[in-house]
Amino acid sequence: MAYYVGIDLGGTNIKAGVVDSEGKLINKLSIKTHAERSMEEIIHDMGKLAKDAIEDAGMNISDVEAIGIGSPGTPDNMEGLLVYSSNLPFNNAPMRKLIREVIDLPVYIDNDANCAAMAEAVAGAAKGTKDSVTITLGTGVGAGVIVNGRIYSGFNQAGSEFGHTVLVSGGLQCKCGRKGCFEQYGSASALARMTQEAADANPDSLLNEVIAEQGHANAKVAFIAMRRGDKKAEEVLETYMDYLADGLANAVNTFMPEVLVIGGGVCNEGDPLLIPIKEKTMSRPYFGPGVRKTEIKLAQMGNDAGIVGAAMMGMTCAIDGINGK
Repeated sequence: MAYYVGIDLGGTNIKAGVVDSEGKLINKLSIKTHAERSMEEIIHDMGKLAKDAIEDAGMNISDVEAIGIGSPGTPDNMEGLLVYSSNLPFNNAPMRKLIREVIDLPVYIDNDANCAAMAEAVAGAAKGTKDSVTITLGTGVGAGVIVNGRIYSGFNQAGSEFGHTVLVSGGLQCKCGRKGCFEQYGSASALARMTQEAADANPDSLLNEVIAEQGHANAKVAFIAMRRGDKKAEEVLETYMDYLADGLANAVNTFMPEVLVIGGGVCNEGDPLLIPIKEKTMSRPYFGPGVRKTEIKLAQMGNDAGIVGAAMMGMTCAIDGINGK
């Protein structure tokens, strides 16, 4: 059995663990990122955490084939750089070089959303498939695409940005500079915004009561109020799910994956989200008569997706002969 280390780099925490070649997580460790520090200090800690994870698993460095890193931002895996990350002080950061100064293993880098998609493909909701798309609904809309068992990210590793495809021409301003982007209508943040707007416009709605209970408008409020029989909450969710289904159908039409995986905190609602989303989404893609249809599933890997996906990305890069040194 071959083993790999996966590192999940975030703005708040750095997580690392040892993963076997079948996607089983052996162990995991976590430290604070302290993103106010220099990139050299942060990357040094990433390498040290990788060493600690190997030791914690009762292994030696020689037992591990490679290190995979999932990071927010735009990587350059061929050169071993993190080109840019809006949440971290990195600009053309020589991540491979600096980590190899701490631990002498091949190092591979990709976007964190792509790594999450790889985790679902190897060990999660899309296990057993070769072609899948994973869409994560959070503050924005993240996306990762797996084609023939490999991450697809375009020639510059900046592809698969479904969150920044336009859903409503001339619509809401997006932080990317465009208007009407999918993430302005389909993210968990978008649902929270729609909920607050509906509550403000309808003082007698139960939405206001639930917002007070929660302390603020979040993606759970409309579902809670709907279960208590609130009609305005039903309207909010109907509108949100229509937008979400349009965005998901666009992803299906573009790649025709065997499985479309959706994840993020909003998906904790389970069937009240999944059942209508399946119905709405699958009525919209272009399927000819007799053509097999995409299956929609909820993500299964949870907080381990970043570690497992990064390790599995490292494995596929090593297998494909990409230079990680």
